[in-house]
Amino acid sequence: MSKPTRVLLLTKYGQLGASSRLRMLQYVPLLEQAGLEVRIQSLMPDTHLQARYESGAYSLMPLLQAYWSRIRAMLGRQHFDLLWIEKEALPWWPLWFEKALLQGVPYALDYDDAIFHNYDQHRQAWVRRVYGRRLDGLMAGAALVVGGNQYLARRAVDAGARRVEVVPTAIDLLRYPTHAINKRLARAGSDATPPRVVWIGSPSTVGYLDLLHEPLRELARRQRFIFRVIGGGAVTIPGVEVEVVPWSLSSEVSQIRECDVGVMPLHGSLWDQGKCGYKLIQYMACAMPVVASNAGVNPEIVEQGISGYLASSPDQWVDALRRLLNDKTLQRSMGKAGRMRVEQSYCIQKTAPKLIGHIRATALAR
Repeated sequence: MSKPTRVLLLTKYGQLGASSRLRMLQYVPLLEQAGLEVRIQSLMPDTHLQARYESGAYSLMPLLQAYWSRIRAMLGRQHFDLLWIEKEALPWWPLWFEKALLQGVPYALDYDDAIFHNYDQHRQAWVRRVYGRRLDGLMAGAALVVGGNQYLARRAVDAGARRVEVVPTAIDLLRYPTHAINKRLARAGSDATPPRVVWIGSPSTVGYLDLLHEPLRELARRQRFIFRVIGGGAVTIPGVEVEVVPWSLSSEVSQIRECDVGVMPLHGSLWDQGKCGYKLIQYMACAMPVVASNAGVNPEIVEQGISGYLASSPDQWVDALRRLLNDKTLQRSMGKAGRMRVEQSYCIQKTAPKLIGHIRATALAR
């Protein structure tokens, strides 16, 4: 009997980190069902990330311990057929050192953010000079680079990566069951409570809501609604009725499903080009219409006028939200279209077979 393919999964975070959970950890059971043997090593476990959310930074000793644990895991790389790495194994360490710890075993890189811009767009000139092409060097040596969208994939191609694939960030349909979605669609417009607009994120991304302050205040002057913020911490918008809800993995789907319209504002910066639109996919999986900035990957996900609206100005935000909040028939039809799009392209039931094929082929090509 042949030995199973052994994969060392080097994630940036544990389950608390959305990028690690969605891009890698949620696939582990499916990888194991496909016969792969997976070991997980997270650079920043949940305790570290939670402390960062609370204090705004990592403490020095836990940070050093985290890097030492990562280095020890990489020193044992010869026991594996493939290293599957989220973004980079040793952020901010010299490229030569990380590449030395990758020698002898093929490695795959996965990106759902344009983190190369942390280096090449850094405000300090010495950082741009020393680290600006750091991730390009990693990509060039990778056996496989997986990007969550075309912008990320193009960077890998330009860096000289041997094989580049696009796999969008996806939801698990089992967490968004059809019977619950049907109940939501039947209930749309029947509640006596004011309609809810929802945004889900984290303390590190809540700054995007600044783009919505003016449109939401203008909308609040015209009609009553509740703006639900999930996971962003304490948020206040003068003139807007804001409902702050703590995030948890067990409740996030039901918290979204209680709302009527989902939003995703973006600035349109270089960093934003690397965003993979996961919150849009969550809203659409709940059969909810969306309004999103006309930037980054959003136009690839949102079918304008079918599953939602793309907005490029405060007036367009107000018009789109007002139209959806006051037209329940439109809400339901766009919600159904969004759910169908997720089932076709943005669920792990569709993406997992492709990703498993890429990983297996890369490992066997050793």
